[in-house]
Amino acid sequence: MPNDVIEKLKELNLELPEISTPGGNYQSVNIRGKIVYVAIQFPIYNGNFLYKGRLGLEINSQDGYNALQLCALNVLAQINSKVGFEKIVGLNHIDVYYRAVQNWHDSPKIADGASNLFANVLGAKGQHSRGLMGVENFPGNFSVGLITTWTLI
Repeated sequence: MPNDVIEKLKELNLELPEISTPGGNYQSVNIRGKIVYVAIQFPIYNGNFLYKGRLGLEINSQDGYNALQLCALNVLAQINSKVGFEKIVGLNHIDVYYRAVQNWHDSPKIADGASNLFANVLGAKGQHSRGLMGVENFPGNFSVGLITTWTLI
């Protein structure tokens, strides 16, 4: 599976970014038994903070989709670096956090940026449940963030 994921990303003209480091006193990947928790991942590409602002104001819905796809790539980079794709049974759940103006209602559409990437790259192992939550603020003025939970072999 490890090479399958990398090859599938190449087919989609995507690549894993460098892993980001925690912005505080926590682990970016925490393993408890057979469950892997990946801390919130933001739209950071190789140290560059992208997609900053509020959805429906500075960020449109297509950019929100792209931002969550990038967050999902960061999740995969964390899994690749700290767990290994070969040890993953599958993705259990994702929590999508977003900052938006009042009366903006495209959260399911932007969440598909992450959901579609996981499904396209991981196949059945990428199927998951999800939650969507609007927030007031993020560090770095990010528009979105993504938290995931996985099961190990």
